[in-house]
Amino acid sequence: MINPAQLTPRWDIFCAVVDNFGDIGICWRVARQLVAEHGQQVRLWVDDLASFQRLCPEIDTARDEQWSRGVQVRRWSLPFPVITPEQVGDVVVEALACTLPPEFVSAMEARSRKPVWINLEYLSAEAWVEGCHCLASPHPQLPLIKYFFFPGFTAGTGGLLRERDLLDRRRTFQADSSAQTQFWQSLALPLPDERELCLSLFGYDTPAIAALARVWAAGSQPIRCLVPEGRLAQQLAATFGFESIMPGDRFGSGNLTVHVLPFLEQDRYDQLLWGCDLNFVRGEDSFVRAQWAGRPLVWQAYRQEEETHLLKLEAFLQRYCAGLPDDVADDLLAFWLAWNKGEAVADHWSAFLARREALAQYSEPWIAELAGPGDTVTNLVHFCQKYL
Repeated sequence: MINPAQLTPRWDIFCAVVDNFGDIGICWRVARQLVAEHGQQVRLWVDDLASFQRLCPEIDTARDEQWSRGVQVRRWSLPFPVITPEQVGDVVVEALACTLPPEFVSAMEARSRKPVWINLEYLSAEAWVEGCHCLASPHPQLPLIKYFFFPGFTAGTGGLLRERDLLDRRRTFQADSSAQTQFWQSLALPLPDERELCLSLFGYDTPAIAALARVWAAGSQPIRCLVPEGRLAQQLAATFGFESIMPGDRFGSGNLTVHVLPFLEQDRYDQLLWGCDLNFVRGEDSFVRAQWAGRPLVWQAYRQEEETHLLKLEAFLQRYCAGLPDDVADDLLAFWLAWNKGEAVADHWSAFLARREALAQYSEPWIAELAGPGDTVTNLVHFCQKYL
């Protein structure tokens, strides 16, 4: 008789695309790493294949079922496809506040050996996360138990998403001028000049961008700003009198040159972060990747009602700034808060920019601290193994 524990676990991951790319970006990283590094069988259910295709160009939006990078991809459609109890995975991941289809929950309940049900939560540096990580929540009507799994920054959490070879790949790229040249050429751009500040700008639309762009243009240092197509790029273009822009366009004024980039798939976006001197990022996925990039960064938290997102911002800053000199921490804090509030950003830019070297030196100690608790996917696999 075959011991079920000896079989390769099957995973069902459910992703509802809420904010264009953040949710599917995280779920796709989790799915790929489960297959590539842990040999798991993964079925990824996605309700928006068009957004998924931007991250993974080989995805065919017309197909309800397909394979990519060893992951089975299924369209999460309504009505939900018929699934028998035997077809339900050994682990079911309800990712980032989505709700499982009732038909699938019924199939889970009818399964003879109940699946490990994981609620994969959003990232937060708030103190309460450690107390909720791995908590069990029995279903009120069904014989099912859901476990809350929180990514985080401390040993009492699930850690951050990070592939096994990510840091080695990043350091190799940053030490290889030919690899960097090839990357910039793939974007139809020359290698950045040593005199210019090369920054990537990925964020939500904000009224602060116009004033900040004018400061960049009037400054003494040449700035190359790389912005992906989207609403923030349109705002930036309007600041300089351009009504319509497309990927490949270039515009600017004074010492500021803006290049509009096409949306980059995940691996190429990592290289963009590695190649820039400073990275503006947003949400969760790009925020984590920017920290692993070993470059100074500016984070724009996902906006929430009554500005509750500022609590997440301040919780992270409290942890991040603990290892910085007080004066450096003060200037970083002032600029990050201004960027997230959309006000007085230009007033704090010069002081923040003056701290770039100190922040660059801090990046490696910070990365070492982040790597301590292990990575999210490996920690999740180890957690689930206890119940399989």
